[in-house]
Amino acid sequence: MDELTTVRAWDADRPGPSDEARTAARARLEAAMARESDGAVPRAGRLSRRIVLRTAFAGLTATAVGAVVVALDGGGDRRPRLEAVSAADVLRRAADRSRAAGSDLPVPRDDQYFYTRTYISRVPAKGGPARTWTDESWMSVDGSKPSLRREYGKVHHDPPLGKHEVRWPPTVYSELQKMPTDPDELLARFRGSEDAPASDIMIFFDGCMLMMAPRVMPPGLQAGTFGALSKLPRIRLDYADADGFGRSAVGVTYPGASFTFLFDPRTYDYLGLRAKGSSPKKIHGEWRQTDYYYETRTLKDIQVVDRIGQHG
Repeated sequence: MDELTTVRAWDADRPGPSDEARTAARARLEAAMARESDGAVPRAGRLSRRIVLRTAFAGLTATAVGAVVVALDGGGDRRPRLEAVSAADVLRRAADRSRAAGSDLPVPRDDQYFYTRTYISRVPAKGGPARTWTDESWMSVDGSKPSLRREYGKVHHDPPLGKHEVRWPPTVYSELQKMPTDPDELLARFRGSEDAPASDIMIFFDGCMLMMAPRVMPPGLQAGTFGALSKLPRIRLDYADADGFGRSAVGVTYPGASFTFLFDPRTYDYLGLRAKGSSPKKIHGEWRQTDYYYETRTLKDIQVVDRIGQHG
């Protein structure tokens, strides 16, 4: 999905963004979140969408950030039995599981593509039948080539990024390698400048952003992300009956956040992200968010390929 446009100064051949740039980007995002929580609908084009990772959570984030995720508690024996496990425990165990599992994907070259096949399940918040899609996309690793993405069954042709346009978080492997894998160091990186530190909810959002779009994680980075988020004091369990494939799942979220990490309650494998979204409608001359829904995205396949149309 098209994400809320978090702008960060990042070039593949330059050092990471300055504290000032990070602070300014977060300020813009927090302002957008505040507008959203007040019911305002951002005008299209207010912030450039070319800078964000366009293949992750299209059409949902711009309307979802700032809304509260409601736990889907099935009640009775359907709820995963994790009463003695905290949200921090789940994230730490997920970090351990990630380190043990590793990855068999090759290190991508900048001129290659990420091929992904993603299963999407959307359920109305008030109940009703689910809608499902299986989408395929080919995203340029460094953004220098056109990308093709299929979202909700519709095909989109994305032009290359411009010379001064950047992505956060990066998909270029060499840039991801610059990110610390130690949870404390990565948390400090997310926190940013001591003069204008990021709020905990923005740190949680950064962690979600890092997991959204296709990328090959350097060893330890995914585990480090889960470990860093486990140190946030207000994270909480958000029980879910199942992910998009019907697998039992337990979620970890942050109060006021729209995104929820989903994990297997027995193995602590990372299953994907769930989010709350809505559709804007014009009512009595004003745009309002209506028709709230919960959406789960599960990555069925990811490969590193040389061209659009190749499946690995």
